[in-house]
Amino acid sequence: MHYVDGFVIPIPKKNLKVYVRMARMGKEMWMKHGAIDYKECVGEDLENKWGTTFSRMMKLKPGETVVFSWIVYKSRAHRDRVNAKVMKEMEKMSPKEMPFDMKRMVYGGFKVLVDI
Repeated sequence: MHYVDGFVIPIPKKNLKVYVRMARMGKEMWMKHGAIDYKECVGEDLENKWGTTFSRMMKLKPGETVVFSWIVYKSRAHRDRVNAKVMKEMEKMSPKEMPFDMKRMVYGGFKVLVDI
């Protein structure tokens, strides 16, 4: 079964253009080093009448939205190999300033339970 790294990031809407540029570079890098799929999605319908909303869970401030992202790998071992290559390459190109607060980012690795 595949393995997925998942991210949820609160981000000021005014920083979305900068984030998109960064995300496109990220996609190129992860795919170049072997990721199977890479998705970056921005919140559109974050309020609902059931469950806990992303807005509430991420404690969004006025003017913020959520980016929900995931990267797919063949396995956890494959993820570890790909991420090692990506991190080594990223050391050389550290951004001056992130377009979001890294301390509020939520991240985790997930074993796929159901797939097509």
